[in-house]
Amino acid sequence: MSSTTIQRSTTVQTLSALKQEKKKFSCLTSYDATFAHIISEAGIESILVGDSLGNVLQGHDTTLPVTVEDLAYHTAAVARGNEHALIITDLPFMGYATPEQAMDNATQVMRAGAHVVKVEGGTWLCPTIAMLTERGIPVCAHLGLTPQSVNTLGGFKVQGRSPEQAQAIIADAKAIEAAGAGILVLECVPSELAKTITEQLTIPVIGIGAGSDTDGQVLVLHDMLGLNPRPAKFVKNFMAASGGSIQDAIALYGEEVKSGAFPGPEHGFK
Repeated sequence: MSSTTIQRSTTVQTLSALKQEKKKFSCLTSYDATFAHIISEAGIESILVGDSLGNVLQGHDTTLPVTVEDLAYHTAAVARGNEHALIITDLPFMGYATPEQAMDNATQVMRAGAHVVKVEGGTWLCPTIAMLTERGIPVCAHLGLTPQSVNTLGGFKVQGRSPEQAQAIIADAKAIEAAGAGILVLECVPSELAKTITEQLTIPVIGIGAGSDTDGQVLVLHDMLGLNPRPAKFVKNFMAASGGSIQDAIALYGEEVKSGAFPGPEHGFK
């Protein structure tokens, strides 16, 4: 009998099981087949086809110019290179202003190869989340610093530092879970707030600039490879830390997320 181990594809249920087992999991952005293959082969559980492609690939200052056609194109490329990872794809700015708009755009990226769609926003999204999940489209919600709302937020700022803001984010998180979201991303919120939300929700919570107590971590690929000349506080240069190849850097990222070594206190906010 062959001793070859078959690696199963990651699903939303896989991430939920890891949360229940108190095991950390990792996520990285990818926008093409080559990197998707490397990330998947390194054992990274999920790939985010993020609208961050507007910054790192297209050269924009924000994610706002990215279209659903852009995201579908890059999702298809990632799907062709992916082996085992769960593919989460952003819906773009104004791509889910109404439930019907969300359904049309989610259908497009799911047909391109996404397994989950990601939307930014709070309680106002609950009808959209319910509609999508009822029709077989898993949803990842995104709270805290929501880059598509950068103009409303007044820049890329930490969210939830006041008691009122923190309570609003907690309420949004609970409402989103009740509406059917299967995953939550928390970006740039105080570490203690992220810990509270992660403990109060049954769905897996992925952090970025949200401390070490979330169930998973995500970083932009180009950031963790040291290609951003002005990295955010929550970023670690894994290329420098690994002292080796891109493959070594991605593998080290996965190992440090799973062990809890990353993120450290220096990567979070009080």
